[in-house]
Amino acid sequence: MDRQTDPGLAVHVICDNLSAHKAPVVHKWLLAHPRFRLHFTPAYSSWINQVERWFAELERRCLERGVFCSLDELKTGLEEWIKTWNEQARPFKWTKTADQIIDRICRCCDRISGPGH
Repeated sequence: MDRQTDPGLAVHVICDNLSAHKAPVVHKWLLAHPRFRLHFTPAYSSWINQVERWFAELERRCLERGVFCSLDELKTGLEEWIKTWNEQARPFKWTKTADQIIDRICRCCDRISGPGH
């Protein structure tokens, strides 16, 4: 990423809370490359799931049925899809309460924890 990203741009990296970034060699590299800015997901976070969901939408709506004969066509297709997505962006709205979600999880756990599973 360092060699392929314009030197004038900051690079934001989203990391989970594992300690790999604390290894001395990694820490030394990060100090030598201050444009790399690490952002860590909160413990037990679910926002990273929204990022995964977005990539699933990108795959389903753009890549799955897309035909790209060159890297330039792929890049153009991705950029157009992202632009359209951003123009139609709206906040995610939960449709269930926390109690409804927990109840459903409990029912699922009851089903799969019995004999035969």
